[in-house]
Amino acid sequence: MASPSLFKPFTLKDIALRNRIAIPPMCQYMATDGVVNDWHHIHYGALARGGAGLVVVEATAVAPEGRITPKCAGLWNDEQAQAFVPVVKAIKDAGAVPGIQIAHAGRKANANRPWEGDDHIPENDPRAWQTIAPSAIAFGKHLPRTPKAMTLEDIKRVQQNFVDAARRALEAGFEWIELHFAHGYLAQSFFSEHSNQRTDAYGGSLENRSRFLVETLAAVRKVWPEHLPLTVRFGVIEFDGRDEQTFAESMELVKRFKTEGLDLLSVSIGFTIPEVNIPWGPGFMAPIAGRVREEVGLPVTSAWGFEVPAVAEQAAAEHRLDLVSVGRALLANPHWPYAAAKALRADRPAWVLPAPYARWLERYSLGQF
Repeated sequence: MASPSLFKPFTLKDIALRNRIAIPPMCQYMATDGVVNDWHHIHYGALARGGAGLVVVEATAVAPEGRITPKCAGLWNDEQAQAFVPVVKAIKDAGAVPGIQIAHAGRKANANRPWEGDDHIPENDPRAWQTIAPSAIAFGKHLPRTPKAMTLEDIKRVQQNFVDAARRALEAGFEWIELHFAHGYLAQSFFSEHSNQRTDAYGGSLENRSRFLVETLAAVRKVWPEHLPLTVRFGVIEFDGRDEQTFAESMELVKRFKTEGLDLLSVSIGFTIPEVNIPWGPGFMAPIAGRVREEVGLPVTSAWGFEVPAVAEQAAAEHRLDLVSVGRALLANPHWPYAAAKALRADRPAWVLPAPYARWLERYSLGQF
C-alpha cells in the first residue's frame, strides 16, 4: 500500500527529517536561572525516541526579563548554552532533528507557573521584575501588570539578545531555529494594533508595526547558517472579529519574512487580547495554514487539534501542511507515531519504535505474549 503522507521524509535546506511529524515547543517550567537539567534531558530524549522527525525545544528566553516564568529556560549566557548540549545529543541520538524556539515574553512575562496560578507575580514579590512591551498596555485578566514602554535603546538591546541567543543555539548543536513571534509575546505585541500604540518608527502603520519583527529576523539571518532552517512561529489571525483584515496584513508581513530569508512558517494564533472567539476543533488551523502556503509560497506547519492520526494525515495529504505539529498527544504518549502508523495501516519503518521496545510491542499487538 502507499505510504501515508505523514510518514514521508521532508527536507528543508540541508536538514532531512525522517517524517512529517514535528513536536512543537511546549514549556516545561523546570529550569533554574534559565539552566536546563536532567528533566529536560530525559523529557526531550523520550520524545525523540518516540519517532517524530523534528523536536523543537520549548520557548527559551533571550533575556532574563523575557521569561514567561522564573522557571523558564534561557539562552542569555554561555552556561545555559552548555547545559543544552546533552539535550541536543539525546535528540540526535534518537534519530530526530533538534530544534529550539527562542523568545521574549514581553508583557506576558513574570508569571507564576500554570499549576501555581498562571497569573502575574505581584510587584512586591522578590521574584518579580519589570516587564516591557511596545506600549504601556496591560494584557488584562490574569496578567494585569502594566509593562514599561520600550525605548529605542530597549528595542536594539532585545534584537541583539535574539542574535546572541541564536549564536549560542548554534554552538550548542541545534540544527533548526524558530523565532517566537506569536501568542501575544513581545514580537506579536509590536505587530498588533491591540497592543502597539507607538507613534515612532515602530508603531502606527503596518510597515512600522512590522519593523521590529522584520529587523529581528534579518539580524538573526546574518548569524544563522544559510544551510540550516530559519523559521518563525507567528499568529496570522486573532479571531477577534476582524480576521480578514488581520490575515491580509499578516500575509504582507510574511512576504517580507520570505524576502529576508525565512525558510518555514509555523502558522498560529495571535493571542494578543483575551477577548476572542477561537473555533477550537480538529485541525481547525489547517485551512488557514494552507492559505498561507498557497499565497506566500513557503513551507508551513501548524499545531492545535492534530492528535487524531486521520486528521494529521489529511492535513499532510492535502498539502495544507508540510509538517504536522503534534504536541500534547505526544506528552501523553511519546510513541504517538507508532500509534499513528497502526491507525493509518502504514508499513512501520524501523524508526517508529526503538529496538528494545519493538519486539515486545509488536508481539503484543499480534496477541503473542
